[in-house]
Amino acid sequence: MTGGTDGHAEDQGRVYQSRGDQHISEHHHHYGGDGPEHGGPDSVRRPAVGRPPIALRDRGEVMERLRVSVEAERGGQVYVLYGMGGSGKTAVACALFQEVTGDQGRVGLWVNASDRASLRAGMLAVAADRGAGDGELLAARNGLRPAADLVWTYLDRSAEPWLLVLDNTDEPEILRDGNWLRSSPRGTVLVTTRRAAARWWPGAELQYIGVLPREDAALVLRDLAPHSGTAEQAARVADRLGRLPLALTLAGGFLSHQVIDPWTMDTYGDQLDGDERVQLIDRGADALSEADPRHLVGLTWQLTLDAFEARGLPEAAALLRLLARFAAEPLPLTLLNHADIGAVLPRARTETALRALLDQSLSELVDAAGARCVQSHGILLDSVSAATPADLLPALDATAVRLLDAAVPGVPDAGPHDPRLRLLVPHALALLTHIGGPSAGDALAVATRLAVALHRTGDYLSAWETARSAADLAQRFLGADHRAVLAARSRAGRSQFRLGRYAEAEAALRAVRDTQERLFGADDPDTTDSGYGLQLVLANLGRREESVALLRDTVTGRRSALGPAHPLTLRARASLLEMLPAAEVVTEEGGTLLTLPSECDRSLGPDHTVTLGAGHNHAWALYLLGRFDEADREIRRVAETYVRRFGPEYPIVLAARQLLSRTRAALGHTEEGIGLMTDVVERRERGLGPEHPFTVASRQLLDAYRSGRWRP
Repeated sequence: MTGGTDGHAEDQGRVYQSRGDQHISEHHHHYGGDGPEHGGPDSVRRPAVGRPPIALRDRGEVMERLRVSVEAERGGQVYVLYGMGGSGKTAVACALFQEVTGDQGRVGLWVNASDRASLRAGMLAVAADRGAGDGELLAARNGLRPAADLVWTYLDRSAEPWLLVLDNTDEPEILRDGNWLRSSPRGTVLVTTRRAAARWWPGAELQYIGVLPREDAALVLRDLAPHSGTAEQAARVADRLGRLPLALTLAGGFLSHQVIDPWTMDTYGDQLDGDERVQLIDRGADALSEADPRHLVGLTWQLTLDAFEARGLPEAAALLRLLARFAAEPLPLTLLNHADIGAVLPRARTETALRALLDQSLSELVDAAGARCVQSHGILLDSVSAATPADLLPALDATAVRLLDAAVPGVPDAGPHDPRLRLLVPHALALLTHIGGPSAGDALAVATRLAVALHRTGDYLSAWETARSAADLAQRFLGADHRAVLAARSRAGRSQFRLGRYAEAEAALRAVRDTQERLFGADDPDTTDSGYGLQLVLANLGRREESVALLRDTVTGRRSALGPAHPLTLRARASLLEMLPAAEVVTEEGGTLLTLPSECDRSLGPDHTVTLGAGHNHAWALYLLGRFDEADREIRRVAETYVRRFGPEYPIVLAARQLLSRTRAALGHTEEGIGLMTDVVERRERGLGPEHPFTVASRQLLDAYRSGRWRP
């Protein structure tokens, strides 16, 4: 490991991908953080629900049983509420949560467990709530210490008794990865899920949450639309809706918002008695049947969209179909404010269409990672997607890809951590889940560029997971040898290297590069890009001769394919300043390599990231040549610029400060060098963990300073 630009990395990351059913009145969501060290929910002390039911109908027996379980003198229980999507499991959990945190003074902790990313972020936020320190949390976020052990250690130590709700746990497999579901004498765990098999919940007490009794189902409709009909009329409509709380909520919301020509319960019921829609409802009426419960809401939302058509708002239906191509996660509103949306609905009508969805409780506005977003419910989006006419899909898919493409930086640059980029990850992956055929390649290209953007902000774990998942999804349609699939796997390998997984990164990058060379040629930009990543791995594995040979091939290939002044060509040449021994630096390229920073300045400007990197590596070359004063001045300037642009924790900032410590020590300022390296080691231990290769190398340099064994 040297003091140059390309051998240093850290920071945290993760992929956001959500699936599962959500009660339409309960608006599940999670939020990104306010800074680079936080990416979890804004609060675990409040249920992540938008609007609880007006009244919790039926459920009295269940609530009494749960109340007993959280009495102050008891603890150690795990309860699982299971049932079909939209059955009101979250409503029960929310009601219990509000009771025990209000009346009993117990600490309530609420985690959205719909996917690995949300579960991990929420549980680490629980650990923080219970007293975990920033350093411990940062190491756990990076996967460098057991995150679940950290969380449960602090739950077990909690001074106050607690109730922990793991909501929307529709993929219980993710709880086993790390053993997230445990019990503790200090509190009670309540899980909501669609998965009923006892093998998923060993040691837990299971409680089935089914459809409502007829009278209570009618009351739900009457709560929402009291003037639309009698109790008996409401009961008949409830019967036709299968008495599923989600369907009842949608129907009641529809009826309550009719102003000019209000519908009665009977009118609504007559529509349900029409064509095949009735069969769709009837198949899901029995809560114990194996039919997909998403079909139960298919008719209900279609009726609402039919009303949009009748009211002259077809754009609302078009917008909802477009939203259904994305994930059931917060979607930045800026995506919808783009000219390309005109292929699906008039841009001037997007605002009206969105307001119609909000008015009918089909979507809601949320704030996430400092961005205003629209969020729709997973069960609704699944139903909309399944029922969208096939002839509309090509335009919807192409538009969704273009909107996401416009939201991702066109040429991702190095920069400070941006939590808003993570908001786009689940949507990029959702598109690849929905899209087949020609659009899959375009969607994968956008997802790969998003992974590059995450990588260049230091969010290497998110970058790796995004690129890997995107390649896996697209390969089903495009094949393993498709150019875009290979490019995505190459990016995943680059991020594996930054995470310190050298062996895996070498294997991945070598396999991709060999295939690219066979299919596209040695000088193809994709081939040379993989070669550039592979030489970084080889250098950090100590195989410097192989690395330099491959780097020279990369320079030649990029110069041929992209031209001598292209930023990627200049970046590869700058890496030679770091990788070459001192004797070769002065002779490389006829002795002109040492003037590369000036060439970058002329071609790209003084503040370009490649120009700064060239200066960084030039300072390293000067240091190797024993020109310590010049190296010290240059790396100090570069380090100060890095800190202003990226903040003190950014990987290349720490690399530059490590080189600055060398120049200061070489000039006789050993104590200053020790101070600089102490800070570098502490920051790398917090961000990467004590065993990461970069941390180990930094600690060894610090030990050498302190022992007096270090020599320039």
